[in-house]
Amino acid sequence: MVSEGNNMTTIMVRNGAAVCIVVAILAGSWFHKAAAEETGAAVTLEEVVVTATRTGEVRRDVPNSVIVRDARDIEESPAASLGEFLANETGLDWRSYGNYGGAVEEIHIRGMGGDATQVFVNGVSVNSPSVGVADVARIPLDSIEKIEVVKGSGSVLYGSGAMGGTVHIMTRMPERGKTDLAVKAGYGSESSSLISARQGMYLTDNLGYYLSAGIRETDGFRSNSDLAHHDGSLRINYDAGSAFNIDFYGDYLERDYGRPGPEPPSGTGDFNAGGVHVYSSDAASLLNRGGDRDAHLIMHARYAPLNALALDVKGYRTLMKNRNYLRYFNSFTGDVPGSDGETANRVWGADGTLEANPAEGLRVIAGAEWRDYDWRNESVALDGSGHTIAGTELSADADLSTKGIFTELQYRPFQYGKILAGIRHEDHSAFGYENVPRVGLVVNPADETVIKLSHGKHFRAPTPNDLYWPDDGYSRGNPSLEPETGWHTEATLEQSCFNDLFFLTFSFFHWRLDNKIQWGVDSSGVWTPQNLRTYRAQGFEGEVTFGPVRHFMASLSYTYTDAREENRAYTKQDFGWPPLTPPDFQYAWVTRRAAYTPRQQFKGALTYETGFGLTASSVVRFVGDRPWYRTETEGAYPSTKTVEYTLDPCWTTDVMIRQRISSQWILSLDAVNIFDKGYATYYDIFFDKNGNGIVGTYPGPERSFFVSLSYEL
Repeated sequence: MVSEGNNMTTIMVRNGAAVCIVVAILAGSWFHKAAAEETGAAVTLEEVVVTATRTGEVRRDVPNSVIVRDARDIEESPAASLGEFLANETGLDWRSYGNYGGAVEEIHIRGMGGDATQVFVNGVSVNSPSVGVADVARIPLDSIEKIEVVKGSGSVLYGSGAMGGTVHIMTRMPERGKTDLAVKAGYGSESSSLISARQGMYLTDNLGYYLSAGIRETDGFRSNSDLAHHDGSLRINYDAGSAFNIDFYGDYLERDYGRPGPEPPSGTGDFNAGGVHVYSSDAASLLNRGGDRDAHLIMHARYAPLNALALDVKGYRTLMKNRNYLRYFNSFTGDVPGSDGETANRVWGADGTLEANPAEGLRVIAGAEWRDYDWRNESVALDGSGHTIAGTELSADADLSTKGIFTELQYRPFQYGKILAGIRHEDHSAFGYENVPRVGLVVNPADETVIKLSHGKHFRAPTPNDLYWPDDGYSRGNPSLEPETGWHTEATLEQSCFNDLFFLTFSFFHWRLDNKIQWGVDSSGVWTPQNLRTYRAQGFEGEVTFGPVRHFMASLSYTYTDAREENRAYTKQDFGWPPLTPPDFQYAWVTRRAAYTPRQQFKGALTYETGFGLTASSVVRFVGDRPWYRTETEGAYPSTKTVEYTLDPCWTTDVMIRQRISSQWILSLDAVNIFDKGYATYYDIFFDKNGNGIVGTYPGPERSFFVSLSYEL
């Protein structure tokens, strides 16, 4: 299978290169004739990227594949959430547990898990310390000024978890001489509503602020799939010019939502137990609920007394709370017991970065970072009426800390090339230390051509949930876990043509993980995390962007990922007679396609913008088939084997039409999955009233419409 993947990769690379060359030749003359009618903003090699170096670097000098998007790109997209917006980007796979309002939205880069992508808001990670994953659905689109995605290992600069890449969200800032005011209200399918407002300005020559707030609510497509979301943020900036800048940012988010679980099999009816409505024809649970409470406080200062010297210092405080209210029907007792739990994460952190340019073409970056994590999990058991059972309280807490120092050297000896080398030393209180090197090369054979090479080590520390989850008889943490470690290599070509009217990027990547952490059933039948052997992938991604020209912009991208995991494939579970305690599990280590990772993704976008205020855009996405593996027991003398299930490939199309009615008023119509294509996002188990576990799926969002009216000053 690996050799077949390699052959296919070779064929697709050749075909992709040929197509790009043909497109460039055919488009060239037309681009030159139409250049005078440009609208919008083009992709260029001179875009400034902060995430790649922590301080700021032009795109052409970053040795990794880069994506940069701004507020205008967001406004011209039909996406209703940050996850939907990033789903349109090359090499990014948007994962969501179906079509309920509070579903977590994860970003997976190049086949790695969501816990391998570090997501930052104004320089501070918003990944949950408990599970290592960032839920980007919590970040409101209206507050975003710029998004940067840097693919490949980022562990040298950002430590644990930055393995597949980093996503940096920068919120809006006040502008001198401008009062920014915008109010938006909308209503759509499934009683979905939105009210948001933002306002920013400078109060004095140096002091400004930006305030934003929003409310989103929906009943959802299924029973118990509702969401109530409230968010607010304030940013205060004191700018004394190029020498000194200090920025304060704070936000608060509150969400309450239903968790309907997978969709029951066709023919399932409503079920009540003792007057309690347990499940329905479209929701595996009508009782399970969730809630989030997040807050961030950030202070960021930059001092640059000389052109060749700059110091960045940041301090922050993060609070993340998640509540899980779970109940299920017990077929033996006939009632509906459950549990009520809360996980809280409190993080203190600080980091500093010094940038120096001691000689022509030489740049040195050095920094240090400290984080302290306070993790606590509490839960109680519930009786059949949903009341707390005395004496069933479970709790676990842990204090973890990390200390890291890093340095990176960049040297451009001449205009045609640049070399980069860096290393990070990080001490983690749970497992010790890790040394992480990285090297890079940038070659500029021409002004509009960049060839990039990057090779670096990455790692991810076990989360508190992995290490210390309390033992309730069914699941428990594993304090003996080792961190995930590995290497990420990529080669990228970026080509700009015809004064940036045509932009091509193509990347080949290969990465490997050892000691991959994955939850599963151990030899005693308890659900617990374990270090697997290896997890690796190789593939390529390419994107072509056209325009803006003749009021049009368009992009096409394709990603091929051959991801493989080593895992246990169970062949037998013998309970024996008399029954063995624990049962005798028999398995073999196999290499198989990585779970839920599509081999192929295709994405296309088209935007049309007129001179009379009309903007229309459409996004088309294709995701290939995705495998899933389940250990199943069958037979009179139970035996266990690993069974593979496969999610079908799917196409979706989203459309946005926006009309500026006047200089201040804008009317928009967004349509998601306009052709109402049915598809699934994940597998899960539905338990019926007889206690039978039946494989089900989380359905993707159905067709929906949303109309909004905005006022902008």
